[in-house]
Amino acid sequence: QVQLVESGGGLVQAGGSLRLSCAASGRTLSLYGMGWFRQAPQKEREFVAAIDSSGDITFYPDSVKGRFTISRDNAKNTVFLQMNNLKPEDTAVYYCAAALGVTFAIAQNEYSHWGQGTQVTVSS
Repeated sequence: QVQLVESGGGLVQAGGSLRLSCAASGRTLSLYGMGWFRQAPQKEREFVAAIDSSGDITFYPDSVKGRFTISRDNAKNTVFLQMNNLKPEDTAVYYCAAALGVTFAIAQNEYSHWGQGTQVTVSS
């Protein structure tokens, strides 16, 4: 089993930055694709970023491209999401996810393990 714990969320003004972390325990993540998703109130959970097992390949939707950066430190079993130039529409609960058995994944149904989420609130 894999346990994922997100941290780093909080309240920030528009234009500000936050860095989310996702610490994994129970299994090494170095072989698996990792991703970040978010869910705003009364909205569907949506894809934010993905990174392959080695950290060489990343992918973002247009809504965050150029502002968000996903990275990973396999030695520390941790994945990060650097969020810059935050906008009020980025307000959501952010979830870290692991795609066990898959080296790179974008679709939600490819992710088998999820964290509890961390709240990000961006004020205007």
